Amino acid sequence: MERVTEDGRRPASAPAPSPGGDRTTGNDRPPAPRWAYDAHTWKEIAHLLINLPMALIGFVYATFTVFVGAGLSVTVIALPTLAFGLVGARLLGKAERARARVLLGVRIDEPSPPHRGGRGADGFVGWLLATLKDPVGWRTVLYCVIRLPWGVVSFAVVTAGFFLLWPALAFVVRGLANADRAMVRGLLSPSDELERRIAELESDRGVVVDTAAADLRRIERDLHDGAQARLVALAMGLGLAKEKLHEDPDTAAAMVDEAHGEVKLALQELRDLARGIHPAVLTDRGLDAALSALAARCTAPVHVSVDLTQRPAEAIEGIAYFTVSELLQNISKHAHATHATVDVWHTDNRLLLQVTDNGHGGATLHHGTGLTGLAERLDAVDGLLSLDSPPGGPTTVTAELPWRDRAAGRGAAPQR
Repeated sequence: MERVTEDGRRPASAPAPSPGGDRTTGNDRPPAPRWAYDAHTWKEIAHLLINLPMALIGFVYATFTVFVGAGLSVTVIALPTLAFGLVGARLLGKAERARARVLLGVRIDEPSPPHRGGRGADGFVGWLLATLKDPVGWRTVLYCVIRLPWGVVSFAVVTAGFFLLWPALAFVVRGLANADRAMVRGLLSPSDELERRIAELESDRGVVVDTAAADLRRIERDLHDGAQARLVALAMGLGLAKEKLHEDPDTAAAMVDEAHGEVKLALQELRDLARGIHPAVLTDRGLDAALSALAARCTAPVHVSVDLTQRPAEAIEGIAYFTVSELLQNISKHAHATHATVDVWHTDNRLLLQVTDNGHGGATLHHGTGLTGLAERLDAVDGLLSLDSPPGGPTTVTAELPWRDRAAGRGAAPQR
């Protein structure tokens, strides 16, 4: 799923493929009239004659892979053996798609690699699990198994046709080739949209879990190093003041006064921490006021424009707020800008926000930058982040989020 772009534009939607993925023949339409024995017919004949040797190779490979994997099921190498067998099946499927493309005119997109989703997806174990769950590999194994009887039939019919059915051979070949096209489309096409969406959701769930864990660690660290440390010092100071209350009232009073100052600082730190979780101004007054408060803390002057007739769901509002917060922090730290703008609007069931600055540019979504993590967070809620930042500037970051009614999203926990 490619949702992240760097050209400042949303990726254009590709035209919906016809069933099975044929982009050139119009799958559900009859072929145009043609001569009985033209170049297309001879290509189809060649394809049908090659079916038998290719079917033999595929059948032997598929059955060997499955039986060996099953036979080794009591050993530790069973699953890796089966996984490598599925990788090989993918290669056979690629060869069959190429053959169908050249000889049958069926153009099918190459499937994406096996998806590694969720936590712990790196390394050999992640590769092993992703490969064993790969629907493309298993469908190719099925294709290899059922192709053997079909390969025998198609080879026999075409061979006999040269001697017995020559006047009608072209029409027979066309029917057999159409059956081949249907099998290639049905079993060797990329996973359908539902499978792809499931894989995306698995990946997004991993991102959300990792982000939530990182935020919890940050909150724990901030509490431990900030307010908690001040409160511990405050308790010790008040204890000493209590001991000196009768012996040295003046010193005790000074210590209590100092403790009072520590209480104020601890309260301020707790307010800042709460603002980092979910700011009160966002809950009470919405994005316009909350983003204006963010803009006031940026080192460069920021003009904020919010054009919303209603408020989105709390979760979407929170994500939009923290997205702008992180982008404005990047401007303060890295951009060396003298001016920035924040625009927020609603269109076509999407909440859009755009942050522009006149800094030196050169920002990137790659190499593990903060923008990479931000893009992953947006992707986890079916959002999109695009970046346009040529060297020398200006930099424009556009984010899209799904628009959800506030009533529908009520009760949803804000995300960061």
